[in-house]
Amino acid sequence: MSHTTLNQDLADFISQSPTPFHATASLRQRLLEAGYTALDERSDWQLEAGGKYLVTRNDSSLIAFQLGDADNFERGIRLVGAHTDSPCLRVKPQPELNQQGLWQLGVEVYGGALLAPWFDRDLSLAGRVSFRDGAGRIASRLIDFKRPIAVIPNLAIHLNRGVNDGQPINAQTDLPPVLAHSLDPVRDLRSLLAEQLQREHPDCAEASVLDYELSFYDTQPPATIGLDNDFFSAARLDNLLSCHAGLSALLDASPEQACLLVCTDHEEIGSSSCCGADGPFLEDVLCRLIPDATRRVQVIQRSLLVSADNAHAVHPNYAARHDENHGPKLNAGPVIKINSNQRYATNSETAAFFRQLCAAVKVPVQSFVVRSDMGCGSTIGPITASRLGVRTVDIGAPTFAMHSIRELAGSRDPGYLTEVLRHFFNSAQLI
Repeated sequence: MSHTTLNQDLADFISQSPTPFHATASLRQRLLEAGYTALDERSDWQLEAGGKYLVTRNDSSLIAFQLGDADNFERGIRLVGAHTDSPCLRVKPQPELNQQGLWQLGVEVYGGALLAPWFDRDLSLAGRVSFRDGAGRIASRLIDFKRPIAVIPNLAIHLNRGVNDGQPINAQTDLPPVLAHSLDPVRDLRSLLAEQLQREHPDCAEASVLDYELSFYDTQPPATIGLDNDFFSAARLDNLLSCHAGLSALLDASPEQACLLVCTDHEEIGSSSCCGADGPFLEDVLCRLIPDATRRVQVIQRSLLVSADNAHAVHPNYAARHDENHGPKLNAGPVIKINSNQRYATNSETAAFFRQLCAAVKVPVQSFVVRSDMGCGSTIGPITASRLGVRTVDIGAPTFAMHSIRELAGSRDPGYLTEVLRHFFNSAQLI
């Protein structure tokens, strides 16, 4: 697949995935179309040799795996991990605000979001809605308004002269989006959601909305930009880019190999949930794949996890924020992330293995170490490594503006990452 074709598919995937729920649904649908069988954690699993399966938890996390041939586990499992969530603005439980004749919704900041870019954007609303149906049963569906229905207007500089001097943004008072005039009719979010449910799901005509998990998102579609089309710009590149690369690589994996893709929710807030990397989801699945505890440890010790999460490219206007010997560049290949305090799980052996993977497919590779006088972010890598004891390498595509409402990657880097992960799933031996 060419870079152009791959990036268009990535753009389509991002557009279809405004929330972790939608990202998981998109991954699930693509896997089903590729012949994977959906499993239910509440049922017994009848797994067949050579089979391909997927399972979801909380509608926002997914694990997909293929069992490979008869000797699959003796060679270890090739695992790729990513996360489905991104920093955003989540709607509060009782959000309605009527101020100055305008109808607004109160929001809570999810994750470490860059807040300034959220102003003056055309926003829509999507997420999961739970309701009581006509028969009195509780059910849930995903909704997506798709069209721009909200905006967070900036205050004019004439009324805010210090705004360019680093004035802080108050998440409680400055961020509620404006959706409409609050004149007749009186507006109610749950009624609005019931109407949208019926519009998207005709079988929910009698739905009585009980609760919801909703996120605002930018409606501007992804785009390849730059004078020479060097850049790929989109929302939620962190970390849907890695989810897409992992999925694309898995769908091209050799049927003989034992391969697994895990995409979990809640990474941006620490991963401590039933469906996060610090929860039992992956362990539960591995226990069902390999019931014998001793054999499971043996298999895990033959396995390797590639934790794929975006890396910080060196910004030309802020180059001093990087260690001068570790400034990853856009379109220069995936980045190996290293931290001696185990904020990343890479060690010398796993880094060497990943470098060899890149060399085998002629993909450039870079490394990142945070400045010694700055704090370091983290990933699902150390969490998964500490829970499973699996060897791990933390890597990612270099990007600008991480955690902004719109992020920027090199247009060649999604292809580089996908190619290396594809080779990883197909490699004959692990370290």
